[in-house]
Amino acid sequence: MVTLTPTQEKYLPYVLAVALFMQILDATILNTSLPQMAQALGESPLKMQWAVISYALTLAIFIPISGFLADKYGTRRVFLSAIIIFCIGSLLCAASPTLDFLIGSRIIQGIGGAMMTPVARLILVKSYPRNKLLTVMNFAVIPALVAPLVGPVLGGYIVQYTSWHWIFLINIPMGLVGFILGKKMVPALFEDTKRLDWTGFLLFAAAACGFTMAVEFGSQTGRGFYGLLMGLGASILIGAYVWHAKRRAMPLFPLSLFDIRTFRVGITGNLFTRLGISAVPFLLPLLLQVVFEYSPSQAGWLLAPIAVGAIGVKPFVSKIIQRFSYRKVLVYNTLFMGSLILVLTQFNDASQWLWFIPILTVMGACNSMQFSAMNTITIGDLEGAQTSSGNSLMAVNQQLAISFGIAFGAAVLNILREQFEMDTLTAFHITYWIMGVLTILSGLYFLRLKPEDGRGLY
Repeated sequence: MVTLTPTQEKYLPYVLAVALFMQILDATILNTSLPQMAQALGESPLKMQWAVISYALTLAIFIPISGFLADKYGTRRVFLSAIIIFCIGSLLCAASPTLDFLIGSRIIQGIGGAMMTPVARLILVKSYPRNKLLTVMNFAVIPALVAPLVGPVLGGYIVQYTSWHWIFLINIPMGLVGFILGKKMVPALFEDTKRLDWTGFLLFAAAACGFTMAVEFGSQTGRGFYGLLMGLGASILIGAYVWHAKRRAMPLFPLSLFDIRTFRVGITGNLFTRLGISAVPFLLPLLLQVVFEYSPSQAGWLLAPIAVGAIGVKPFVSKIIQRFSYRKVLVYNTLFMGSLILVLTQFNDASQWLWFIPILTVMGACNSMQFSAMNTITIGDLEGAQTSSGNSLMAVNQQLAISFGIAFGAAVLNILREQFEMDTLTAFHITYWIMGVLTILSGLYFLRLKPEDGRGLY
C-alpha cells in the first residue's frame, strides 16, 4: 500500500472524478446530439450507433494494455499520456466531415480513454485500504455524476444553437485541468511486470470485434448468415483464448481470477445486467427527438432527472448496502431496474413527459446504486498483482456490455422497423420490452452471492 501525503489522500479521488467527468460528459452529450449529427453528415439518426459503439469497443480492446503500461511505466506517466491522446481524438472528432471519419476519430479517443479512467481507478484501489474503498469510490464519482446532468442539456443547446463540433471541443479545457491535477496528485506506482501477452490480446480483441459485428450484420437484411459466421468465429476465438491462457504463465487475463467467487459472480452479473440497460441512454434520446419531435434541448432536460436520481442516492449507497447486504441490493435493485425499463413502453405521446420525471429519477438512482455495488464487490477481494488484471477485466467487461447492449438494442429496433415493417413507435416499445426482460432475468444471477459477501468493504 502506497503512503500518500495528506494533500494526496484528500484530493486524489478528484483525479478519478475529472477523468470520469470527461468520459461521461462526452458520452451523454453525444447521445443527445446524434440526430443533428446524422443530419449534418447525411446519415439516418437510427443508424448512428457506431459513433457510440466504436468508442466503447475501443475501450474494451485497449483497456488490458492500460494495466500493463501502468504497471511497467508508472501510473502517473500513463495517466497524463492518456489525457493527451483523448484530447487529440476530440479535436479530430470535431473536424470529421463524414461518419466514417468520425468513427475513426472516436477510436483514437477510445485509445486515450482506455488508459485514462481505468488507470485512475487503479490508482485509488492501490492507494487506499480495503475498508475505505467503497467510501473513497463513492466520493470520487460524486463530482463525475454531474456530467450526466449537464451533458444532455448542454449537448442539446450546443447542437440547437451552435454546431455539433463543439460537443467535442469542450473536452480540451477539461483535459487541461485533468493534466494539471494528475501531474500534482497522482503517485508514480509500479508493479513487477513481464512481457505482455500479445497472443492473448489479439485473440481477445478479435473475439470482441467479432461478437459486435455479428450483432450488426445480424440486423441487416441479407447479411444474417454473415452475422452467424462472425458469432461462431468469435466463439471459437474465445475458446482459443481459454486454451492459450491455461498454458501461459502470465496470460492477458489470468483464469485464476475466476477462482475468486465474488469476482466471478460480479463480473458475469455485471455483463448481463449492463446488456439490458446500456441501450436505454442511446435509445431514449432518439425516441424523444425522432418520434415525438422534441428539440435537442427539450430532450436534454427530460433526461436530466436520471442524473438527479444518481446524484441524490450516492451518499446513501454505503448505508443501504450495510443494511441489506450486497446480495439483496443487487438482486432486488436489478429486478426493479428491469421493471422501470418496461414502464418506458407506456410512453405513447409527447404530452406525457411530466409523468416520466419521477420514473427517470428513480431509474437514475437505481443505476447509480447498481454500478457502485457491482464494481466494489467485483474487485473487493482481489490482492496484489490480481488487482491490476482484475480491475482491467472489470473495466473491459463494462465497455463490452455497453458495446453489445447498444448494438443489440439498435439491431432489434432496425429489424422491427425494416424486416417486420413496424411503425417506429411500436418498434421502440418492443425493443424496451426486450431490454427490460433481459435486465430482470440478469438479476437472478446475483443470487449466487452469499449474504456475508462484501462485509469487509464498508
